[in-house]
Amino acid sequence: MKNSTNNILVAPLNWGLGHATRCIPIIRELEKNGFTPIIASDGIALELLQKEFPYLQSVALPSYEIEYAIDGANFKWKLIKNSPKMIQAIFEEKKLVKNLVTTFDLKGIISDNRLGVRSKKIPSVFITHQLNVLSGKTTWISSKLHQHYIKKFTECWIPDFQEIPNLTGKLGHIEDSSLTLKYIGPLSRLEKKELPIKYQLMVMISGPEPQRTMLEEKLIAKLQNYKGEVIFIKGKLESEQKKEVIKNITYYNFMTSNEIETSINESEMVLCRSGYSSVMDLAKLEKKAFFIPTPGQFEQEYLAKKYKRNGITPFAKQDEFRIENLMEIELYKGLPKLKKLNNWKQLFILFKSE
Repeated sequence: MKNSTNNILVAPLNWGLGHATRCIPIIRELEKNGFTPIIASDGIALELLQKEFPYLQSVALPSYEIEYAIDGANFKWKLIKNSPKMIQAIFEEKKLVKNLVTTFDLKGIISDNRLGVRSKKIPSVFITHQLNVLSGKTTWISSKLHQHYIKKFTECWIPDFQEIPNLTGKLGHIEDSSLTLKYIGPLSRLEKKELPIKYQLMVMISGPEPQRTMLEEKLIAKLQNYKGEVIFIKGKLESEQKKEVIKNITYYNFMTSNEIETSINESEMVLCRSGYSSVMDLAKLEKKAFFIPTPGQFEQEYLAKKYKRNGITPFAKQDEFRIENLMEIELYKGLPKLKKLNNWKQLFILFKSE
């Protein structure tokens, strides 16, 4: 660990890979601005960031043990059932963070949806694209509860635009708020490059089990009769990268950020979940997409429906998807181009306030 008085703890939630991937540009910008990021998470989110930044100090946090139901309809019930474990993990990470503040002489904390990663002693930022947490009939209470926790942080950064058009709609915008909100513009670790098209279709699977495996198996079967060249990223983070070519489909278990950037730029269209991190990546790279939201995940279902309604991207439910659906992509205008740049220097002033 190099000596530095500019240590910033960056702690994404381990829920799929989206929270970790959108922290990658933040970590890069912290380094550019003279800070030393320290990574803190658990499970595959921690593994991903350790692969991206092998030279950075990292800390394992308690797991929230978020599990998906096999049947999407039971998703909310499964979360409620697991909530005691989650609350316990939040208490544990709070205690751990107290020690980390002293051990690493932290100057700030950036928590992506980890409710216990904050401190009253130093500026603590909460990153979320969900000020409103959709949960069906319980949306009002889940949103108020979430906002209550956000209030405990110094600032809340929303990776979207405040004005219309924006990417999050009612998820990331509330009318009256006593929260200290900053709209920082969409976050993506990827850059648009003009590369020759190699693949007609890129398939990117992500998200927690068992839904990730269920979608993988379904799409492998559905793509048997697809004629174009396909690159298929399974989203399985393993110790070694594996590549397998079967007829016109090239399979990878996972890819690094640079490899994903190249592959998306080389692909005509992308089939993936409607998770917000994927949405930001596709908007940045100006790629047309087809979405399959994770069953029972209200936020992904809301985004998929919103984009379809606005003529931006088509979607299908996981159990209704057919390969012919991909022909609909041409009828939609695609995600809006992102012009605004994040003003990192301005945002990071918070950590130099002492």
